Formats: sequence, C-alpha cells, structure tokens
Amino acid sequence: MKALKRYIIASLAVAATLGAMAQDSSSSSAVMRRGAKDRKARNAQNSPEITQRMESFYEETPTSDADLQWMRVIYRQLDLNDPKNAPLYYPEESIEGQENLFRILMRLLANNQIHAYEYLDGREIFTDQYRVKVKDMLDRFHILHADAKGSTEKNPKFTIEESDVPANEVLSYYILERWEFDSRTNRLATKVEAICPVLHRSGDFGGEAVKYPMFWVKMNDLRPYLAQQYIFTDDDNNLAQHTYDDFFKMNMYQGDIYKTRNLRNKSMMQLYPDPDDLKRAQDSIHNRLTNFEKKLWVPSREELAAAREAKEKAEAAGDSVVIASRDDEKQAPKSSSRTSRGKKKQSKSKTKVKESSVKKSNSSNNAVRSVRRRK
Repeated sequence: MKALKRYIIASLAVAATLGAMAQDSSSSSAVMRRGAKDRKARNAQNSPEITQRMESFYEETPTSDADLQWMRVIYRQLDLNDPKNAPLYYPEESIEGQENLFRILMRLLANNQIHAYEYLDGREIFTDQYRVKVKDMLDRFHILHADAKGSTEKNPKFTIEESDVPANEVLSYYILERWEFDSRTNRLATKVEAICPVLHRSGDFGGEAVKYPMFWVKMNDLRPYLAQQYIFTDDDNNLAQHTYDDFFKMNMYQGDIYKTRNLRNKSMMQLYPDPDDLKRAQDSIHNRLTNFEKKLWVPSREELAAAREAKEKAEAAGDSVVIASRDDEKQAPKSSSRTSRGKKKQSKSKTKVKESSVKKSNSSNNAVRSVRRRK
C-alpha cells in the first residue's frame, strides 16, 4: 500500500510539472505570435503603401458649377531646361530614395496604382472609356517590360528596369490648369487638374527632336504619392523642404501658355502664327489672369494714398526730365557763322516770298473792291 501511494504521488507530480511546462510553452508561443504581428504592423507602417485614409485626406472635393462665377482652362508647357522646372527632371537616376517625376509615374503605372488617360489634344475626357492600357502604352513607346509576379488580367502589373525608363527623353510636361473664382470664398484659386509627360525623340538620322505626348494623369490620383517625395528647389539650400505636391500646389513652376479652351479647339500657334503676335497674346492672357482678382475689389484708403504718391512721384520725375532737356538746349554750342548766314538767307528769302504773296493777295482784294464800287 505504501508503495502504491508513493507511485500515485510521483505520477501526480510528473503530471503537474508537464502541465506547467505546457502552459509555459503555450504562453511563449502566444508571445512569439504577438511579437510577429507587431513586427508585421510596424513593417506595414513603414512601407510606402497609400491607405484609404491618406487618399481621402488628399482627395479634393469637386466644386460645383453653381458655386463658380468664373472659370478658365489654361494649357501650359513646362520646359525642363528652365531652372525653375529643374526639380522635375533631377536626379536623372534614383539616388538614396530620390526619384524624378517621370520615374514615379512609371512606377505607379507599372504597379497599377494609378490610371492614365489618352491624350486627345484639347478634348481631355477622364473616364473609363478613354483609360490607357499600360501594356499598349509601353509597346507604343518601345519601353522594355515584363509581367510582374502576381499579375493577372484584371490586375496587370509589370516590372521595368531602371535603365529602360526613358527619363532622359522626357524634357517637357503639359499641365492642365483651372482658374476658378469661387463665390463661397470670394477667392481666385489656381488648380493643376492633370499632367502629361512629353517624350522628345529624334529619328535614326538625327535632326530636330519630335514631341510625343504620352498620356494624361489626374493630379488628384497623384497627390498622395507626390506628397511623400521631398525635392530640392534651391541650390543655395540643400535641405529638401518641399514636396512634389507643394511644387504644383504653390505654383512654383514656370510655363508658357500654348493653348486655352475655346470653341474651335485651336492652339495659340494656330490662332497667332506670327511669333510677335503669339508673345503679345500670351502676355495679355497672363496679365488678365493675374489682375482678375484685383479688379473685383474697391481699393482701400491706404492703396489709394499709395497710388496717389506714386503718380505724384512719376509726374515730378517727368517735370525734372523736361527741365533737364531745356537746360541741355541752353547749353548747346552755337552754330558756325556759315550756317548762321545760310539760315539768315533762308529766312530772308522766306520773308520775301511771304511779302510778295501778301502783296498779290492785297492787290487782288483791291481789284475786287474797285469792281464792286464801280457797280
């Protein structure tokens, strides 16, 4: 009996130790699973994926036409050789997470994160009917690509090597601006609605490069991604303080107007073939756009006083110029004796001619009077 009791006690002790070990192992496995979940969550936070919350934050609510009192659509061409537009082109290759605008566009299109639309030359329609297939676009511009892992017909994805991206051939962009005057805020706002990269390619035998507009991309689709890329805008300050989104939102670019929306759908070159007339028309449109908001409000007293002072200063400057010109005339050297004699002779001859004409006129008048007296 004692031996049986000892055996039972020993078996119970072994069972208790086994249960404790099982509990420890289960708790440790749970801790490990919890740690793995935390690591996955941290990795998801550090990844550059855009969440729906971020998209809703950067998405702009479209303004209704009922709230607008005035609106104009402007097409601009951004030349990347212009120093103000250089942040869109550099760096040419990806360096330490820095990418130029065209590489960002191609990466997002290859991953099927944004949609592109056809370039219709002034009749832009951003609907599913005019959506561009990325594969067809890559084949059209001879950009080498391959199907990415997990690519399907409904969700096509592609891999493009960095050396195959023609970033050095995209030397300009077309942007679509909307100048809107909102009656709710009584402010004039400028919005970039869409952007189009333009390829500059020359033929096999050289010559002048031909421009090929590739596709349109809506700026609202790009904003969540552009807001994550900081860029350098000044050589004197090597700190990247602005993003691509700030660059377009704050109108930090420089571009010429090449078209305005009109009934005939004609460009500025078609309406004004002469270069001088084209430049004057572009300047006139730009001045009207910039001065539109100023003409809406009555000037304040301070503005009127400043304008009056500026006018008085301008008049005073004009009077000083007139006085200086008179002094110059007084200080001018006297002419030579020959020229003065010639002038005197000319004046004498003119006076003689005048006297003779006067005498003739007087004689004719006397004759008429005498005839009348005879009658």
